[in-house]
Amino acid sequence: MHFVGLFAALYAFWLLLSGYFTPFLLLAGAGSALAVVAFNFRLEAVGGDQATRVHLRALLYWPWLLKEIVKSAWDVSRIIVHPRLPISPTLVRIRPSQRTELGLVIHANSITLTPGTITVEAEPGEFLVHGITRDTAEATIDSEMDRRVSACEDRR
Repeated sequence: MHFVGLFAALYAFWLLLSGYFTPFLLLAGAGSALAVVAFNFRLEAVGGDQATRVHLRALLYWPWLLKEIVKSAWDVSRIIVHPRLPISPTLVRIRPSQRTELGLVIHANSITLTPGTITVEAEPGEFLVHGITRDTAEATIDSEMDRRVSACEDRR
């Protein structure tokens, strides 16, 4: 049943992005979705790759992250055009609450995608994060992002 749902979701996404409904494109979309489902089946047969599990919380995370990226881009733009360039580059060590490798990767990449911050080092129990300002860097400590990524993890 999992594979039928995955196929349906992938095919619907294909149709949504395509916008064209010619027989060739309908078949190409079905073939592509079927190929991804087959690869997914192979991954789960080999060891149950946690990256193949899609959760509703994860789907809700991406729009939230996009909003945070836009807000941070605006803040960095204001800093850049400010006459005194009010930066205070800061490094902080944070302890992410994620327990899986996938969760840690999503969290570290989310920090790096957000303008004004970058994950310099990522280890299972600790991230080293650089921020363009002290406030930006310190905002990554016990953050909403950490809580949201942890909520997306599959903790089976």
